[in-house]
Amino acid sequence: MLQVLQNVGSGETTVAQIPCPLVKRGEVLIRSSKTLVSAGTERMLIDFGKANWFEKARQQPDKVKMVLNKVKTDGLAPTIDAVRSKLNQPLPLGYCNVGRVIEASASEFNAGERVVSNGHHAEVVRVPKNLCARVPDEVDDESAAFTVIGAIALQGIRLVAPTVGEAVVVTGLGLIGLLAVQLLRANGCRVLGIDFDSAKCELARQFGAETVDLSKGEDPIARASAFSRGRGVDGVVITASTKSNEPVSQAATMCRKRGRIVLVGVVGLELSRADFFEKELTFQVSCSYGPGRYDDEYEQKGHDYPIGYVRWTEQRNFEAVLDLMASGRVDVKPLITHRYDIDNALEAYRKLDDRSALGILLNYPKKGAESLTNSSVVLCKTSKYEGSSVVLGFIGAGNYASRVLIPAFQASGAKLHTVVTSGGVSAVHHGKKNDFVNAATHVEAVYANTDINAVVVATQHNQHARQVCDALNAGKHVFVEKPLALSCEEIEAIETAHSRQGGKYQIMVGYNRRFAAQVQQMKALLEPVSGPKVFMMTMNAGAIPADHWTQDPDVGGGRIIGEACHYIDLMRYLAGSKIKSFTATSMGASPGIPITEDKAAITLSFEDGSFGTIHYLANGGKAFPKERIEVFANDAVLQLDNFRKLKGYGWKGFKSMNLWKQDKGQSACTEAFVNAIKEGKPVPISFDEIIEVAKVSVDVALALRNQ
Repeated sequence: MLQVLQNVGSGETTVAQIPCPLVKRGEVLIRSSKTLVSAGTERMLIDFGKANWFEKARQQPDKVKMVLNKVKTDGLAPTIDAVRSKLNQPLPLGYCNVGRVIEASASEFNAGERVVSNGHHAEVVRVPKNLCARVPDEVDDESAAFTVIGAIALQGIRLVAPTVGEAVVVTGLGLIGLLAVQLLRANGCRVLGIDFDSAKCELARQFGAETVDLSKGEDPIARASAFSRGRGVDGVVITASTKSNEPVSQAATMCRKRGRIVLVGVVGLELSRADFFEKELTFQVSCSYGPGRYDDEYEQKGHDYPIGYVRWTEQRNFEAVLDLMASGRVDVKPLITHRYDIDNALEAYRKLDDRSALGILLNYPKKGAESLTNSSVVLCKTSKYEGSSVVLGFIGAGNYASRVLIPAFQASGAKLHTVVTSGGVSAVHHGKKNDFVNAATHVEAVYANTDINAVVVATQHNQHARQVCDALNAGKHVFVEKPLALSCEEIEAIETAHSRQGGKYQIMVGYNRRFAAQVQQMKALLEPVSGPKVFMMTMNAGAIPADHWTQDPDVGGGRIIGEACHYIDLMRYLAGSKIKSFTATSMGASPGIPITEDKAAITLSFEDGSFGTIHYLANGGKAFPKERIEVFANDAVLQLDNFRKLKGYGWKGFKSMNLWKQDKGQSACTEAFVNAIKEGKPVPISFDEIIEVAKVSVDVALALRNQ
């Protein structure tokens, strides 16, 4: 299927062949009929993409600070690589879609129904159920395509809370502004529209508004005073896009005492206290389509807000706009200026430079269902593989997988065959970039392919155990990014699958730190030491929001299972002895700190008498190094600072080992796995040790949660 993508780094817009997305629980798969190009938002994204690095940095000063902190801790080269990788990610464009349901895993929708959604410009889209709404029979597809952008205008108006007969100003008569004019008129308000474009002012007059044409030198303050009969307007909706502070300042001057100002667009926000103080004005910024926006519980997990408490969610705003269209009180036909087929989408985007362009529609000609719902795309010709070749199928291509794992496996000599992601876009992007043969959205493309003999699992943590078992059952070796599993039951399932195959197919977890060059040096120095060792390991992990998926015990498993497992494995490796017992203590409960598990001390005791403490701390500062490892043994000390500086105190023949850039062992880790499979040897981490570390990680997390 075809989809419109933008490269944020270069600003290049393309129409790409993408495999049909995989519909997940609570989602709706939709065959697009029409989509609307947002002249405001999408033009802004394209302009940002075309800007140079300096201009991008100037527009996002908060991101610059993050980059500078990363340079201090990780070094310049890794930071530049991370920034380039982020900017080169493909961005799906579009958020105003109408089409017919192909498949729904949500019971609220049925195949064949017409729906609107915030789906992208693509022949087939998958959308969470709460971001879809049925289209009434009275509303055609072209009109319905304006629903989402209409909901943006409607949410701004709801915050103004106008009553019948009130005088309201709309500043900026683009698509959202002109829809706001109609919605306010439908609400019984008198409307004054302001813009520099005479044609848009004329449209606003057709919709029942009075206007101020700034291109003719008309004074908006004087007109607003006359419009409100000298009392001041009741409210102002700002739908303009400008860096100037003038729209807000003018709005404050126009308003009556205790008037309401709502910002829907993007304008300068250097406010003057004097403008607002004497009149006790209310100023509010509207958030997109309405309540539920950017709330994963509502959008991704499908938990609706009770109507008695939240009357107008974003979905119900969609429905309200559609009802107004069905009754004829909102008419978008005059707003349509251009129509293009999806194949010619690039011409549509070139039209954005024409400021007279308003409603640009993309049309999706009918094609055979099979061609649209194909879950795999061929990227290049299949090679003939030698018998000893390690041919990989990659499941998942997120940030870490795409930046670190895929290049590392490619450098190790493995053959990259198929990459799978549920949405398809990143699979195609990284597949082309790294010479994969296929990009797909269904994991069966990996399991069923007889050329593939090893699978890399790099998906969300709650999928790891199932995908490891499925890969083993399909007769594949498995490299799984940590963690191996989230529960004892999942660990047992993996043990069963491994045993069922008689250990023929190997499993390795991406515990890369033990393969780092400096850790290998530490291991070599510790090898001759016969007595017990003492370890101190500090992970200055940094805060992650409580609602991030990694913090969800059912999805990410929490940060102890998901990340501290690295250090449990590392200590187990350096000790060279089985873990006998552990104790774990976390920060006590405190108001305003929803999660304490990620601020913990974990002490491991080993069978040879060694012990060590892992300080996994999410409440530190970014200016401090992220990782520090200290080993006390044989009247000497080893200290590894952030995988860049290793110092030896009292070690005969060893003082230091410093690196120009961080090496956390990812390349050596992947190379060790590939070589083991290629040579028919066991992987470097034994299956028993992998299971041991997984069980201890789960037990530690449970102990901390039950404190």
